[in-house]
Amino acid sequence: MRQTINGADLRRMIISAAASIEIHKQALNELNVFPVPDGDTGTNMSMTINSAAADLRKTEDPGLYEASKVAASAMLRGARGNSGVILSLLFRGISRKLKGADSCDGVLWAQALQEGVDAAYKAVMKPAEGTILTVARLAAAKAWDASQENNFLEYVQEAAITEAKAALADTVNQNPVLKKAGVVDAGGKGWVIALEAMLCALRGEDVVAPEGEPVQVKESADFSDFNTEDITFSYCTEFIISRENDKDPEELRAFLNGLGDSLVLVDDDEIIKVHVHTNDPGAALHEAVNYGSFVTVKIENMRLQHTEKVMTEQELAPKIAEPEKPLGVVSVCAGDGLKDVFLNLGVDQVISGGQTMNPSTQDILEAVNKVPAETVYVLPNNKNIIMAAQQVDALTPKTVVVIPSKTVPQGVTAMLSFNPEGSVEENTQTLTEALGTVDTMQITYAARNSDFDGYDIHEGDYLALYGSQLFGTSQDVKVLLRSLAEKVRDDGREYITIYYGADVKEKHAQKAADIFADICPDADVNLLSGGQPVYYYLISAE
Repeated sequence: MRQTINGADLRRMIISAAASIEIHKQALNELNVFPVPDGDTGTNMSMTINSAAADLRKTEDPGLYEASKVAASAMLRGARGNSGVILSLLFRGISRKLKGADSCDGVLWAQALQEGVDAAYKAVMKPAEGTILTVARLAAAKAWDASQENNFLEYVQEAAITEAKAALADTVNQNPVLKKAGVVDAGGKGWVIALEAMLCALRGEDVVAPEGEPVQVKESADFSDFNTEDITFSYCTEFIISRENDKDPEELRAFLNGLGDSLVLVDDDEIIKVHVHTNDPGAALHEAVNYGSFVTVKIENMRLQHTEKVMTEQELAPKIAEPEKPLGVVSVCAGDGLKDVFLNLGVDQVISGGQTMNPSTQDILEAVNKVPAETVYVLPNNKNIIMAAQQVDALTPKTVVVIPSKTVPQGVTAMLSFNPEGSVEENTQTLTEALGTVDTMQITYAARNSDFDGYDIHEGDYLALYGSQLFGTSQDVKVLLRSLAEKVRDDGREYITIYYGADVKEKHAQKAADIFADICPDADVNLLSGGQPVYYYLISAE
């Protein structure tokens, strides 16, 4: 039985976990709590952890902390969907706890697992029971108890897995939606698979993914996670300094906290990154130079002499667009028609993605950096992309504001309210409030047989969703269109826009529009080609 691990061991453990999740990703995808083809938890977790595996394969004989740091950094940028973001945060916490250690025993591993849980819970505004968070939390608690009995890491890992499996089995009872569907949580199942694969690697039985198309991943870079608050002082001051001494960054934090507000300070072994709103940026820079040399400096509304070690704006230009305007927007959608809609409304960059195709944090970061604006709004237009988008602010010198749009119609409505000449605060409030003024309807199909919320659903049936709820099911799409139109009429909506998907012919889409026009004679009905996959129709009503 293995007592400790080193960097090479941890490298193999994570690569083994990535391979196992890749093998089981379709099974995870099929753990849907809703019988529509939106199961992408396995895909998101696989792409997230395989971004770490790819970078780890490039490292030779890494130290323990180095291996954990490479993995955490790659996963942060490769994170896709809520499950991917949470997975990346679990490993980020593990990496933090392993800092300074050359080897890891059972006690340290239990502490690292708990640190991962803490990092994940802090990132989720309203953690729900019966999810990957629950499974990870209970597994980490059991790992600590086991480490007090036996300090061998393998023993601790075995205990964590046993508890994780029990916690996973109970998720079906803890979450009402899971209970209705009769399935366990897909993200929790993914974490169990990862823990088991890491144990296999410990025992010299590394999991190897089958040969085939390699997982496409982005190159990773090193950075940290934080969110920026609204600007209230005159100067938005951001800088990165390289750590060149042992001075405690908490002392810098205390100094800056008394100098302004909206302070965020993140540090690791190599850098300290600071964002602060202050009326005296010179004092902030003067104090910061005591901790090391400047790598980058950005100050809004102030001209400042940079030191020789400050990265110039010309050096940043190839990767980060120079601000030419105060505000810009990035939007996510799938389909050429929807892309044209957003571009015509003034969106600067459109990321191809959506249901079953969640873009990674890195994808969103690259789009944000291409926008020539000081502040960039992001419209995720899908609930499973919001968390990935929220990680971007920590990775760019631009200020990023995520408007939590959950559907494309919400994103379109938000853009109709966007004022490029307005302030950040005004637009943030206006765009967010606009999300609640539009109803979203979607028509798709059932991926499998299911009995959900009183509906007897058969594979291939048409499904209508109103908001996030199942509205109806039928083998005749016209039946659902009429029911939706009647609902819109009864709710007194005046503006209806129908986006038809890639699998719908224009003549059939026109008939759908005619149904709404006949049933809602007082409403303005518009028909547009969205070109979206998965959904035959996306319908907005205001």
